[in-house]
Amino acid sequence: MIALPPGPPPRPANRVTIDELASFRDRIDVRSPSEYAEDRLPGAINLPVLDDAQRAHVGTVYVQVSAFDARKIGAAIVARNIADIVAHHLQDKPRDWAPLVYCWRGGQRSRALVHVLNEIGFRAVQLAGGYRAYRRHVVQMLAQWPRQFDYRVVCGLTGSGKSRLIAAIAAEGGQVLDLERLARHRGSLLGDIPGEPQPSQKAFESALLDAFMQMDASRPIHVESESQRIGRLQVPDALLDSMRAAPCIRLETPKEKRVAMLAHDYAHFARDRDRFAAQIAPLAKLHGNKTIARWQALADEGAVAELTAELLDVHYDPSYERAIRNNFARHREATALHLDDPGDEGFRALARKLLDPERNLP
Repeated sequence: MIALPPGPPPRPANRVTIDELASFRDRIDVRSPSEYAEDRLPGAINLPVLDDAQRAHVGTVYVQVSAFDARKIGAAIVARNIADIVAHHLQDKPRDWAPLVYCWRGGQRSRALVHVLNEIGFRAVQLAGGYRAYRRHVVQMLAQWPRQFDYRVVCGLTGSGKSRLIAAIAAEGGQVLDLERLARHRGSLLGDIPGEPQPSQKAFESALLDAFMQMDASRPIHVESESQRIGRLQVPDALLDSMRAAPCIRLETPKEKRVAMLAHDYAHFARDRDRFAAQIAPLAKLHGNKTIARWQALADEGAVAELTAELLDVHYDPSYERAIRNNFARHREATALHLDDPGDEGFRALARKLLDPERNLP
């Protein structure tokens, strides 16, 4: 009998790969709080076996003393923290609970908690490769997945209500990719949302991939005509290229209605004039110090409508027209939607019109 070459070693029963992620709804991130804050698997909770200070201390001992001493100190801390996790976070879990546990690279931190959970009788598994493997997966998928979908790009001058239309399309059952919601930014120079700091680039990309995983590739995705950056976050190239090649829908809104909606959305600048001054300061390179001083004076006077109209005329509308011409080639053949009612029902009516399968929209 001819002996066959040995195959790859079997995967340990309590380790799973990235391809098996979808089978595990409960996910535990045992990394430090700062690692978790930067990015994590969707839906994961943070139960660190080493917090930031403890991790730094163990690392210092590892470098300055020895790996052996670091492991002794680390083991004692991890044991105490795992005891606390079991006592305070897992007492209500049933016997058949099967969480996915991960750390940075599928090493000792996650392995320690998985061992204890399985000794208790749970069905815990460790993610092979840890967060590092997941991050590679996100990068690889975002380089290809966005290209398989069919997009409809909602265009329109600043303040025309594109974000409101995207929300209305979703409410009417359409499929949308709300990039500004994922990025926690309205996309313009003044687009910061008070009290909502933007996520890290990694967290934005994780949320983006998670959104794509919920999409139906047989249906079009409606998305707003974003630039390469939304605040300080960058849209992946594969998505941006696909959007720029897609059919466009142009939302046309009377200027007075645009001014009213913008004044509502950016009302926080009227209450924080120092912040407004800091935000518009970079525009001095384009429009000069005299213009910036005038805009600041209008803000100080509370002349919000006049200020908004002038910002549109001088800066936003010319900038948007240039960007849309240069980046969205099919904008010239866009189907026009005219907004008469800027209320919720007005946008819902436009969404229904857009989603009507009997209309010859792109």
